[in-house]
Amino acid sequence: MSRLFTRVLFLSAGLLLSSFLMHGCATTRLDATPVVQSYPIASDQIPGLDDEHNGRLRIMTLNIAHGRGDSFHQLLQRSATTVANLDTIATLLKDSGADVVALQEADGPSFWSGNFDHIDYLADNGSFSQSVHGAHVDGMGLSYGTALIANLDLKDPKAITFDPALSPVPKGFVVSTISWPGRPDIDVDIVSVHLDFVSRAVRKKQAMELIETLRDRKHPVIIMGDFNAEWQENSTVQYISKELALSAYNPGGSGLETFPGFGERLDWILVSHGISFRSYQVVQDTVSDHRGVIAELELDRVSSFTQGN
Repeated sequence: MSRLFTRVLFLSAGLLLSSFLMHGCATTRLDATPVVQSYPIASDQIPGLDDEHNGRLRIMTLNIAHGRGDSFHQLLQRSATTVANLDTIATLLKDSGADVVALQEADGPSFWSGNFDHIDYLADNGSFSQSVHGAHVDGMGLSYGTALIANLDLKDPKAITFDPALSPVPKGFVVSTISWPGRPDIDVDIVSVHLDFVSRAVRKKQAMELIETLRDRKHPVIIMGDFNAEWQENSTVQYISKELALSAYNPGGSGLETFPGFGERLDWILVSHGISFRSYQVVQDTVSDHRGVIAELELDRVSSFTQGN
């Protein structure tokens, strides 16, 4: 029995449980401009503000699984449990010292996960100053998708929901532009993406939508998220990397698995040439079925980025 087939069997029960809830509630706004939400935060609570980041950018990605922790499904747990799980995640995010965090399976007010906005909750309790939410499902009491929370200004946000004809489970990405810490002349697009978990062919088509959008924006990019793919020949991760000339940290390395249930590395950070990894770690805290990834980035040659190219 193949690993993919075993994984599909494992996940199909959860998909069947929630598929009737998602039918007809996918957002009709496939190309949206989300609002940048702001949160009050004391300047002494912003990580790295006092040292001006030393020209480095600290980032993190995490699939938060609708706040269910390692439980089977968020619909089957009490709201108090969801809040407790999010408190643990908020502490993890705050302690990470990240300037920008990419979230997937991030809920707005949804009846199956406590009817409150998880992005606002994590930003507020994790001491972040801004957020943007790409709601790829938005209707019938559900709102969830991808998100960015940050202690840097998030500019020119865009939320793209992939073609709904591709998959019954809506996926997509949210992108926003930041100025590199200490270099206001260098703009970089930051992406939080979630790709289909079953079909490589579907992931390839979703990747094409992602690539087209990012090429049109004409900025260096950092893509973070749950790709639901490993680094293999003709995989979606490799396809996106080649098409956009991006690099991954030690792509063939061992010990960097982010989906421990099947020992797979599904969560990635991809960066444009001219940006390098100063550090990289997979967080071992169990806050969902995925593990978070934290990286610190620096510019190799600031002259390699010419704005508008």
